[in-house]
Amino acid sequence: MSSKPLQGLLVVALEQAVAAPYCSSRLADAGARVIKIEREEGDFARDYDHVALGESAYFIWLNRGKESLTLNIKQQSDQALLGRILKDADVFIQNLAPGAAARAGFDSNSLRADHPRLITVDISGYGEKGPYRDMKAYDLLLQAESGLASITGSAAEPGRVGVSVCDIACGMNAHSAVLQALLERAQTGRGTGIQVSLFDCIADWMTVPLLHHDYAHSAPQRLGLNHPSIAPYGVYRSQDGAELVLSIQNHREWLNFCEFVLQKPDLAGHALFASNVLRCENRVALDKEIEDVFAQLSREELLDRLNQGRIAYGGLNSVAQLSTHSQLRRAVVDTPSGSVALVASPVISSNGTPKFGPVPAIGQHNTAIREEFSDDA
Repeated sequence: MSSKPLQGLLVVALEQAVAAPYCSSRLADAGARVIKIEREEGDFARDYDHVALGESAYFIWLNRGKESLTLNIKQQSDQALLGRILKDADVFIQNLAPGAAARAGFDSNSLRADHPRLITVDISGYGEKGPYRDMKAYDLLLQAESGLASITGSAAEPGRVGVSVCDIACGMNAHSAVLQALLERAQTGRGTGIQVSLFDCIADWMTVPLLHHDYAHSAPQRLGLNHPSIAPYGVYRSQDGAELVLSIQNHREWLNFCEFVLQKPDLAGHALFASNVLRCENRVALDKEIEDVFAQLSREELLDRLNQGRIAYGGLNSVAQLSTHSQLRRAVVDTPSGSVALVASPVISSNGTPKFGPVPAIGQHNTAIREEFSDDA
């Protein structure tokens, strides 16, 4: 197997929780050396839960392949140590409260002035400017503040997306920005200052609902497991209670659905259903047509018709069913408490799939890193 693409790069991550660790973990997966700076008590994400052999699920997912160094950046000696490490660093990532890193002497602009090749990444809740700058910004708060919760859930009430989607979106954007900055540095020789906020990232993901509001004056309504802009696109039940989510994306699929699944070809041109816009407007009547047919079919009979018509569908699975899914790929990671089977990297490379590095214990690398970056080194 060839060397990993980011091998030889040093990333220093003054990080906690989800967004910044997501970014740095993907850099570690690609071969970068990531030194994770933690408080003496550790990243508080270590105690989100203890479900994986006593370890936190979020922590082991997002901190594989890193080295853990505990520092108190308010103490002069630890500030000096971090400063020495940053002299050799390629990337510095931090997601402390706005202004906290700067108050400790690690302002991104100043760091890049001292180390012109350094790429700095400041991750925040609402950004470095604006009236919300100093507000605490945890994932569910952002789901609510951004309007995401207002279009998520059943018609009866809003709901939370079941994973920390705002944090993850932010980590993904930060990761791609770092890779772009590395490419730019290869051309210019200079690092870049990057700022990414949870609010900006989830606002970007809310662009389609926002455009519906701004230009059609009608934001998408909560429809549970129905799609607000496409019909039929939602969950339906067979005679024996199987729940399937099916999707009709274009007119040809609609014709096939009526012919092969409903076995009512004339329904395709019905005045209420002839276009996607009409089907959305007449969703109740459309669902009744579908439900009346599905109520007469077993799961196997329904699957046979869906496959015959080449209609897109999926099962409404539980997490337990995901755990045993035939398409699920796993990768084992070592933790301080034993080996845990994570989901494998979504990216499959022709150069081979790299193994995840181990998850560090709190301060596991203190001695080695302090010796490496001592005053006498």
